[in-house]
Amino acid sequence: MQLFYNPEITETTTQFSFSKEESKHIIKVLRKKTGDTMHITNGSGWLFSAEIISDNIKNCVAQIKTKQFQERKKYNLHLAVAPTKMNDRYEWFLEKATEIGIQEITPIICDHSERKIIKPERFHKILQSAMKQSLSSYLPKLNEAIAFKDFIKQDFKAQDHLFIAHCEDSNKKSLKQELKANKNTTILIGPEGDFSTKEIENAIHNKFIPVTLGETRLRTETAAIVACHSVAFLNESIN
Repeated sequence: MQLFYNPEITETTTQFSFSKEESKHIIKVLRKKTGDTMHITNGSGWLFSAEIISDNIKNCVAQIKTKQFQERKKYNLHLAVAPTKMNDRYEWFLEKATEIGIQEITPIICDHSERKIIKPERFHKILQSAMKQSLSSYLPKLNEAIAFKDFIKQDFKAQDHLFIAHCEDSNKKSLKQELKANKNTTILIGPEGDFSTKEIENAIHNKFIPVTLGETRLRTETAAIVACHSVAFLNESIN
């Protein structure tokens, strides 16, 4: 099944038109024509089956035939990850985390961050593509980049667990042992140079638990994927 994305469709929509760019791709590249069936999600839980009623290359029109709502997962994972020096590594993380299953992502700018500017438009496209690839009906929420010191001061009352993964030699717990199923979890992943000592202390002061992801030192994007998979695997095993 090939999945398309259109955020403007709602459960009350009966007919809609694709953009000029999407229409050209659907009709000219994918060679879809009137009468063909398409599967579309709005990224908010709804999966639609639609029939093309006009195969105009500039204005493809489809009519909704069926709709199905996919319930959200019983847990929520929010990863706050520092942008990597090489942008393609962060893009890889976004893609794979979406495929594995993540609900929210925040780029955090840290003391040791070498990259402090991101391109959210590009990131959004990667998330959309990964969502369609994995046949998911939910698009992860991508927040604006924020300074680490401001991020940890936010209200985390809705979160059951707060973790910071770092590489310093200090007393840390195992993330896998600390994780619990069906919980709302926020995990901080630092830049290539790791979090600064001050950042770690501030995070702990704000009730983040220091954790380790394993015995080896991981790249930023690898650490983020390990954390993401650990949470997803635990919850899939339980549920």
